[in-house]
Amino acid sequence: MDEIAKFTYDDFVNSTEPYEYIHQFQNDQFRLIRELEKMSKHANDLKFKNFKKAYQEYVKSLELKSGDIVFSGNVTQFEGQELELDCGQWRADDYGISLYDNRLGEVFACNHPIMPVERLVNIDTGTEKLKLAYRKGKQWKHVIADKKTLAGNNSILALAEVGIGVNSENSRLMVRYLHDIESFNYDRIPEKNSVSRLGWVENEGFSPYVEGLVFDGLDSFRGFFESVAQRGDFSTWLELAREMRKGSVPARIILAASFSSVLVKIIGELSFIVHLWGGTEAGKTVGLMLAASVWANPAMGRYIHTFHGTSVSQELSAGFVGNLPLILDEFQMLKNKKDFEQTVYMLCEGIGKGRGAKSGGLQRTQTWCNCTLSSGEMPITMYNTGGGAVNRIVEVECRERLFSDPRRVADTVRKNYGHAGRLFVEKLMEQEDAEEIRRIYKKFYDEISGSDTTEKQSMAGALILTADRLATRWIFQDGMELGVSDISEFLQTKKEVDVNERAYNFICETVAANVNRFHIGENNEVWGKFETGTVCIIRSIFGKICEDGGFSDRAVLSWMERRGLIETSVKKGTEKAVPTKLKRIGENPVRCVVMRLPEDELEDYGLLDDDD
Repeated sequence: MDEIAKFTYDDFVNSTEPYEYIHQFQNDQFRLIRELEKMSKHANDLKFKNFKKAYQEYVKSLELKSGDIVFSGNVTQFEGQELELDCGQWRADDYGISLYDNRLGEVFACNHPIMPVERLVNIDTGTEKLKLAYRKGKQWKHVIADKKTLAGNNSILALAEVGIGVNSENSRLMVRYLHDIESFNYDRIPEKNSVSRLGWVENEGFSPYVEGLVFDGLDSFRGFFESVAQRGDFSTWLELAREMRKGSVPARIILAASFSSVLVKIIGELSFIVHLWGGTEAGKTVGLMLAASVWANPAMGRYIHTFHGTSVSQELSAGFVGNLPLILDEFQMLKNKKDFEQTVYMLCEGIGKGRGAKSGGLQRTQTWCNCTLSSGEMPITMYNTGGGAVNRIVEVECRERLFSDPRRVADTVRKNYGHAGRLFVEKLMEQEDAEEIRRIYKKFYDEISGSDTTEKQSMAGALILTADRLATRWIFQDGMELGVSDISEFLQTKKEVDVNERAYNFICETVAANVNRFHIGENNEVWGKFETGTVCIIRSIFGKICEDGGFSDRAVLSWMERRGLIETSVKKGTEKAVPTKLKRIGENPVRCVVMRLPEDELEDYGLLDDDD
């Protein structure tokens, strides 16, 4: 420090001695950097600011005099930089990124420090991204960008959105700089595996619990991803959960369903939905918060989202959570509930919509395999909901309040969350194979399917019970395991799922509500007539009734014909049966659907003889 200490403020301003002293080390990069730092600190102590910039200009003046390009250093010299990278002919220091051009002089690629610090390889797609560190002021920031974005003079302008100094004038140089510095330092820049979603990762483990796995997805999902973490005290959460498991069955089911989401892929079944519904004071949202706290921050907008969004946003969210539960609150916020039936199919099929890419071909299709948890003041399924949609949903009615003190539950899980889910996954990964888990699942499935429940409903129920048994064994250890009888009451029967059965009941109810239309009168609109044990409905009226109920009249007629619920006739000249008969309504012969009425309801229509 003695040599440096002899220089005064006047030397820095009126002579070149300090600069000559530093320049003598130009061929010894290690010494150059150290001496430059010492001199910069000494100059700063003497109130001479920006010595490094002044030294850069001194070197430039030497270059201009000699006509040769002399480099003051071929490594990045950013204050607080994470890495020291070879930057070739580029000058990269706190004053920006520049290059000397024989024709134009010094040209700038960026007016502030920026450098690649990590190369990220996505384990799902194999695509590479670069993590860039940049600084405007004192604080370093980071952004992850696609290689494709960084390779184009126009596409790289997207970096301006996060405050990076790139525009149409310097974009070409920025592309060149980032390409050069990555090429020069391919072995120096650390390479890490990255992921853009949550859930099981083949040959790696479970995201986000894999050590060293980096998130490289959309910034809009970063908060979603970071919400899956461990906070607070596990024992506090566990004590609360054990207390809740002594209470209402719906609360126990929604908690078990949260664990079951990660089993869907292991067991190899289809995704399904568990929907809590009931009055406004039932505590449904708090129930979802308890379920979310198994894995993540249960605050609204962090891990839990609402139905107030498009089907595309729900598709992207499902693809992002992967194998963790997708949690949606407030079903009543959905404007068009009838169209949601298509979303139900999509969520339970586990694959998003195929879309074309601008560059040709197809975009990567979103996939997932999980359980969706939802809540609302009403059921998701309606009278005319397709049987496939009904079959995929377990609707749990909250007839009573789920919690005696919902505020305490909500406050506790907001502060303590994420531990149980990680422990559950670790226990799953410790299993040498999944055969024992599948045996537990099959036992429950066989027991449930022995009743009048459909296969898909049995599958959902068995998954929930399997997860509850494993969670009881590994985590809760309280003996409060759900049984088949606890969940069976919430599973749909085959008759309830069958859309044609519901259509037949709807038509019977419509006829009962319009009995006067099946009698000839002076002023009433006539729909048909009653005959012993049957009702004759004019074919066009029958089609309108089905349309009003949201049913396909052709599908309903085909089902009724197979069940023997309608009388058919043979078309002249062929042996083909047709599902209508020619009947005289008033004075006119018209084609009618002659439908048998339920035996136990004939009296309501006045079609039973007194002797009966």
